[in-house]
Amino acid sequence: MGAKEPVAMSRLVVVSNRVATPSETKGSSGGLAVGLFSALRDGGGIWFGWSGEIGGEAAYNASPSIQRDGSVTFATLPLARKDYDQYYRGFSNNTLWPVFHYRNDLAHYDRQEYGGYRRVNAWLAHKLIPLLQPDDLIWVHDYHLIPFAEALRDAGVRNRLGFFLHTPFPTPQVLLNVPPHEELVRGLCSYDVVGFQTETDLTAFTDYLVRYAKGSLLPSGEWMAYGRRIVAKVYRIGVFPDHIATQAMRYVDRKQVRELRTNLHGRKMAVSVDRLDYSKGLVERFRAFETLLETAPHWQGQVSLVQVAPPTRSDVQSYQQIRESLESEAGRINGRFANLEWTPIRYLNRRFDRWLLMSLFRASQVGFVTPLRDGMNLVAKEYVAAQDPEDPGVLVLSRFAGAASELTSALLVTPHDTVGMAEALARAFEMPLAERRERHADMLAVLRKNDLGVWRDSFIADLRGVEVGEAVADPEGDQLESKPKGGSTHPGVVRDATHQTEGHGQDAPAPQPATQPHPAGSRSTRRSTVRRPGAFE
Repeated sequence: MGAKEPVAMSRLVVVSNRVATPSETKGSSGGLAVGLFSALRDGGGIWFGWSGEIGGEAAYNASPSIQRDGSVTFATLPLARKDYDQYYRGFSNNTLWPVFHYRNDLAHYDRQEYGGYRRVNAWLAHKLIPLLQPDDLIWVHDYHLIPFAEALRDAGVRNRLGFFLHTPFPTPQVLLNVPPHEELVRGLCSYDVVGFQTETDLTAFTDYLVRYAKGSLLPSGEWMAYGRRIVAKVYRIGVFPDHIATQAMRYVDRKQVRELRTNLHGRKMAVSVDRLDYSKGLVERFRAFETLLETAPHWQGQVSLVQVAPPTRSDVQSYQQIRESLESEAGRINGRFANLEWTPIRYLNRRFDRWLLMSLFRASQVGFVTPLRDGMNLVAKEYVAAQDPEDPGVLVLSRFAGAASELTSALLVTPHDTVGMAEALARAFEMPLAERRERHADMLAVLRKNDLGVWRDSFIADLRGVEVGEAVADPEGDQLESKPKGGSTHPGVVRDATHQTEGHGQDAPAPQPATQPHPAGSRSTRRSTVRRPGAFE
């Protein structure tokens, strides 16, 4: 009997709103991009999505731009202005982002923007199909791409499809504020594996399935809803703590960090790093620091808050408003307390190299991470990882960050309680060394146990392990799709029985662009200079 031939490992195809460039995957960008790139590199694969550029209408008919880095292919497309406005600025960031962060008061819903959101998802899906192989694992990321699997299923793709949500998932009563909420959840159920940051998010999702989708939990632990069987689980995203610590030590003597320490004249420092976003609780944080200086005047002249808040989504009105509000608060507080030798708040509205920020964390005495709501908040984990174990800083962390469920040795606060946050700051600045070491060691052990590699590998393993060869009867009488094991024999050929065009059983038509392209040369294809959003932004 001959030797058994080794089974080739399936390629990984990562799909995200914005694709990290090859240079961003080398370590200077966020750790998430680095972690995904390593998974792609190990087995070979594709990273597919928007390039971050806004092109002319000729982009509708263009093939993806291809870059290769070893075994990894980066395939990107620009968006037309109308698609950018409706898909990205509109439904993704004016509707889903605020609602998913429990800010219904800031949400705006427009049917045309929702139509653009679905149109772009279908267009991207059809652009990906020619790049797929039968056994590819497809891992889709974040709220921009909820309908992506449904578009692929409509086109007949039967590959294993996974989805990970980086933001919180709102409770049903909050989600109901989005008129097409049922279509969104049905879209999520077109995936085989759906991952969430925390148990709270998973519970909110499954609660919706039970209450509004007639969903049920199967003995296997899978969920059945909308005629499909799915795996829904928590995958806590992490960091590579030892790598962060090494880089933080390497950069701690860089000129910018040395100058900051010199300018502080031995004062203690609290540091915060966030994108400029209303979900981060930046104004509340400034007011808590003001309360500390007001109620404990002996801290005046002894402590400073360094807030790094690079701009993001600058063409969205609510983000323009938060910037103006934050600049006003910083100026007011500094005007009230500052003297010729001391500035209470150093507000930096610009981007810095990631490793420089890690060294800034290491040089500080307090990490002040207080979002109003966050999926995980990797800054909290990066702060802990960057510390010197012999003389660590103290993490003050919002209870509404996903990281709070893991980093229980942080000083947990409620971001709307300015007095409570001020008291936590005072406690952090005064905390004895022995207690700081103990708390840090507890949190570092958690980071090492559940690092970024564990998150990545456990999700991919669950997606790879999905059984796709059996049809299962839905308790409501619907028939689940039947898929051949190992994925489709030819992507894009066999239709998913649960996604036929209503009443006809015909394939859905290919998605049409927002407007028909003009003949070549009749319209400028000049690309906009709008700031490129980061991957997963």
